[in-house]
Order: sequence, then structure tokens, then C-alpha cells
Amino acid sequence: MNTILSTPRRLILALVAAGALGATGAGLVTQRQAHALAAPVAAAPAAVAQSGSALPSFAQITADSGPAVVNISVSGMHRTAMAEGDDDGEGAQDPMQEFFRRFGMAPQAPGRMPQNVPLRGQGSGFIVSPDGVVLTNAHVVKDADEVTVKLTDRREFRAKVLGADTKTDMAVLKIDAQNLPAVRLGSTKSLAVGEWVLAIGSPFGFENSVTAGVVSAKGRALPDDSAVPFIQTDVAVNPGNSGGPLFNARGEVVGINSQIYSRSGGYQGVSFAIPIEVAERVSQQIQKTGKVSHARLGVTVQEVNQTLADSFGLDKPQGALVADVQKGGPADKAGLQPGDVIRSVDGQPIVGSGDLPATISQATPGAKVQLEVWRKGASETLSATLGDAADKKAVADAGATEGASQGRLGLALRPLEKGEQREVGMEGGLLIEQASGAAARAGVQEGDVLLAINGTPARDIGQVRGVVAKAGKSVALLVLRGGNRIFVPVRLG
Repeated sequence: MNTILSTPRRLILALVAAGALGATGAGLVTQRQAHALAAPVAAAPAAVAQSGSALPSFAQITADSGPAVVNISVSGMHRTAMAEGDDDGEGAQDPMQEFFRRFGMAPQAPGRMPQNVPLRGQGSGFIVSPDGVVLTNAHVVKDADEVTVKLTDRREFRAKVLGADTKTDMAVLKIDAQNLPAVRLGSTKSLAVGEWVLAIGSPFGFENSVTAGVVSAKGRALPDDSAVPFIQTDVAVNPGNSGGPLFNARGEVVGINSQIYSRSGGYQGVSFAIPIEVAERVSQQIQKTGKVSHARLGVTVQEVNQTLADSFGLDKPQGALVADVQKGGPADKAGLQPGDVIRSVDGQPIVGSGDLPATISQATPGAKVQLEVWRKGASETLSATLGDAADKKAVADAGATEGASQGRLGLALRPLEKGEQREVGMEGGLLIEQASGAAARAGVQEGDVLLAINGTPARDIGQVRGVVAKAGKSVALLVLRGGNRIFVPVRLG
């Protein structure tokens, strides 16, 4: 799906997968490392939360569902760069060095040569079917040649990976066993922010450890190009917890622990779980076809901030602003245009731009959706038939720069010459030869091509002046930069 999310660049702040605790000491892995799922089943009796302010019976939930939570160990070969002296004789590397290398925080030392080194790791999972279907994170089993599932009764089984989906970080395993304990699957629809939740997993290899907390937020979009509306909690989750279940107060699985947000690589109060509905959809597809399909709309979107909302006449800075539309794609065929603000999909509100890819990706390719869009000061409804994300890799780019303070527009413009028009692949447009004042403070750059202002195509300089003269306190410029279209809000004062 061609959607854009603004991805913050921080040296010391890392989204860390909660899962692979390597026996070689390689420790932490990123969320970009995988996914999957299964059908709901009947199982042990629910643990009922007490009314009022009393805590739910965590002991009862653990007794009922703990036997269905498994420890997963993996082994294989991993291609990595090593320097002389890094190897301890068994393929181990310094864990912090490997962690910082993964997140681009430390340069590789001279003389490093790619090598195949042993991969050993641990994670968590849970049984969803008495005949041995197990769910976990895809990054837990990534690059594994051998996957072993260990039950609480200490029995071990060699597992087959039925399939994995990196877009949702889900994987489905199968072990050859019958009459196994299984969890009960719940729903996130009734899950409330502030509600008690409980996690069971194997942090740092400590099998079947129990931690509890509350739901901090729902539908959280993360800057990692994933298409998952995460559940955010303050449940203590650490490396080795990945793939383990998140239970509600009734003892039902509502999520799969996947990531933490951390400055150190360890738990700091912010954990993320994949909603069980996402996991079920992926699991069913994997068990039926061996692969997972995700829908695609074919747009590049960015956030709507207050300045853009003022420019477009929106009462709130909400929705996904369409910066570009893939030619011939589903959005183009539906009539979507740059400058449209998508406010809902099939009645589901789109509050931030990250809500759109998470919503579209969960739909089925070929499905028809109703899009409520804001265009030129009025609401319209468009119907789109979604494409398959596998047809074209999603584009990734940064969003627009936020608007700045006071002053006139501050642009020196000239029409594009014929050769320049051919170079950028369009007719019309004005080349920005110089940016100063309000435009410069908003992030407009020399060399950008001005395509439109407040939705009006920029055909000549007089037209731009006229739009600015009639504008209120801000204008929205659609510019072409480096082959990508972005909206830049400019506050005029």
C-alpha cells in the first residue's frame, strides 16, 4: 500500500522487538523482522474480574491459561559482519555492540567481513488449538533452521513454521501433538483504556513469567512502516516476551506482545501488542493458503496539523492528507486527488495519517470501501476497490515540515521551461528560485516546484498572488521535491 508515515530519526530512542533473546548474546531485534495467526477455540474457564476497584484474579488467569503459553527456542545461521577478535569461538558477539549496530548507532570497525555465524534465540508463543497450532511473532522465528516448542510440563516438540507475515509480525507454527491446553481468544472492541491486562512469556529466558499492567492506548500507529493498530500497555515486556499472549481481565487473549519503546533496549513502561483480530486474520490466511494478502489504496499521505487544517477549512486537525496518488491505482480510479483529506473508511474515523495504512491493510484485496473525504471545504463520499499490496511495494518517505510563524509568502517563482517540464514529467508548475520569510520558515526550499496553492493549480505567478491575497492566516502549498509530492503549510500571519 502506497502510504507515507513520518518516521522520527533518533539516535538513542529505538523501537525494539520484545522478542529474540539470543543465546549467543545478540539480544534485541527490530519490529521489521516478521508475523502470523489462528482460529478461536474453546478452552479453560474464564477468570472473572471482581467489580469495583479490586484487581482481577491474575492467579486464576495464570492457572487456567498458563499451560497454553509456550517457550520457543530457535537455531540457525545468520549472516553478519564481524571483525577479527569479535568471535568467542562459538559465534557469540558483544550484545550491546550488536544492538547498536542494528540501529545504526555505531560504525562498523575497519576489516569487518560478512560471515555466517550461529543464530540462537528464544521467544514466547501460545497454543490456540488442541491439535498443536501455535501463534508467535515472525521476528522470533526469522532465519531459523530449527524451531523447538517447550510446554510447561517440560515436553518439547520440533515445530513446523506454517507461514510468517513481516507486515504484521505474525507467524503460525504447528507441532505434532493432540489434546493440548489452549487459550481462549477475546476481542479488542470492548477493551478499554485503563483496563487491567496480563502478559505471560519468557523474558530473558525465564519461562512462564507473569507481568501485569493496564491498557495505555489503542490503535497506536508506530513509525516503523508496519500496518498494525497496536495496543499500548505499561505491562513489563522484555526480550524473550515477544510472541507471548496479552490477556484481559476475563482471561481471554486480546493481543500478542511484540515491541517496546526504549532508550536502553530494556523495558521502560511502554509496550505494544498486536490486536488479536489482526492475528486471527493472518493466521486463517496462512493456514488456508500459506501466505497473507494485504490491501492497497495507492496514495501517499501525511499528517494534518493545525495550520493545514486552517488552510483547508477543517474544524479539527484530523484525517490523512493525500499528497500524491499513484497513477492508475485504486485511489486514482476512485477519483481521489492530492489535497483531499481522508476522514473515514467505511465509517471508521481516520484521526491521524497512520490510521489509514493500518485500516486499509486489514482489508481484503478487491474489497470495496467507502471513503469520506474533505475536498475544497466540503465533504464527499468516494468508493474505491482496493488493490493488492504485493502488486507494488509501498513507498516510504517523510511527511511535510510543520508551518512557521509570520510574514508574507516570500517566494521567488518562475514558470518551468519545456525541458524542465519533461524532466519532472508534468505540464505547468512554478520553479521556486528563492524561499524566504514565511515560506522558508515553513521548510520550502530553493529548487522545489510549486504545483498548487490551497488546492488551486499553480499556473502563473499572478494566480499565486491572487490566492495569497484572498487567503486567511495560512496557505497550503503542494510542492514537488525529489520526485515526491508533499504539502507544506505556511502561516501568513
